[in-house]
Amino acid sequence: MSGVTQVGLTYVGDLPAGWKIVPAGAACKKVTDGTHDTPKVHTSGVPFITAIHIKNGSIDFSTCQYVDEETHRTIFARCDPRKGDLTVVNIGAGVGECGYVNVDFEFSLKNVALLKPDPASLDGEFLFHLHQSRKLRIAHVVKAGGAQPFLSLAELRRLPIILPPISEQKRIAEVLGTWNRAIEKVEALITNARAQKQALMQQLLPQGTTPPKKRLSGFSGEWREAKVASLADISKGVQKGRASLTEEGAVPVINGGITPSGYTDHPNTAANTITISEGGNSCGYVDLITQSFWCGGHCYALKDLKVDRDYLFAVLKHHERQIKSLRVGSGLPNIQKKALSQFPVLVPPKPEQVKIGELAASADKEIAAQENQLTGLRQEKAALMQQLLTGKRRVKLPESEVCNA
Repeated sequence: MSGVTQVGLTYVGDLPAGWKIVPAGAACKKVTDGTHDTPKVHTSGVPFITAIHIKNGSIDFSTCQYVDEETHRTIFARCDPRKGDLTVVNIGAGVGECGYVNVDFEFSLKNVALLKPDPASLDGEFLFHLHQSRKLRIAHVVKAGGAQPFLSLAELRRLPIILPPISEQKRIAEVLGTWNRAIEKVEALITNARAQKQALMQQLLPQGTTPPKKRLSGFSGEWREAKVASLADISKGVQKGRASLTEEGAVPVINGGITPSGYTDHPNTAANTITISEGGNSCGYVDLITQSFWCGGHCYALKDLKVDRDYLFAVLKHHERQIKSLRVGSGLPNIQKKALSQFPVLVPPKPEQVKIGELAASADKEIAAQENQLTGLRQEKAALMQQLLTGKRRVKLPESEVCNA
């Protein structure tokens, strides 16, 4: 048995014994969608879910509005989501995103497709994992057809569903669910660590031009107000043409975005340099680049620091929102060097700078370690998912289930 491989939205290769491929319309009791109109909404009633509430594999009910019972019965009668169903965004930028229905109560959908698996042949959680494994490919295929991504109900019904025996589907879903729970635990740890750091910085760092009310034990002396230009040399980078960049490499090109614009073969800026995005949608974003890099034309680098680096990074990151408010320009927003130069920063005596910087850096290292752990878990789960959902790797079933499969 060689298993199957997915190419685009088709499968190639041999299926394990007892597996088959059917269109979604044959494996589901219903493939439908919600209303295309916008009904009157209320603050109570039946939850009203739109595409913006479906993300990361779940449905976020916390920010939804509501429709009354009569509207739900008359407009949404054909939909009726229930536990075990799958919601799929089928129009707009989020096309391909899905949300597994893990609660059993009524809610209404707008411009979102609903797949109701036939429990005799298709497990809902298995369908969810199968869709999660290929949602990006679905989005890519759909977006290739036009400016406004759209996945019609007819196309959804034709999507190929690979079907192991139902007992194996449930076991696969159980294994992948275990990975999801591990990922969720690490995500919760990261959220908690970020909240703890934020609370610590609120105590130790100045709020605007007001010194903190609480100071670390053993430190004294006045805080002074300074401008960024007096604390560091603000250097604008050198633009590199996109054609000269590679998708992978040793030297990242930092050019105003949150992630590298690409890679090159040699740096122009040393490691452990604070950067501030100069232009684009992310202008004002503050970062500390821990490896040597190429500083692009839409990025400022802070060099020759007159204060502790970790303290300066912590206080600028803490006031990132205020730095972003320096933006000018409507088409391509940017932050002028003069405005950044005059941005005020409160500075304590050097020993206190160092201690605050150490605490902030330690918190950042803990968060970074957890984020690396999360990335590893997601990569391992993705690899396992690809193997399990194509039959390249099989799960073990109890003897009783093997006989009935």
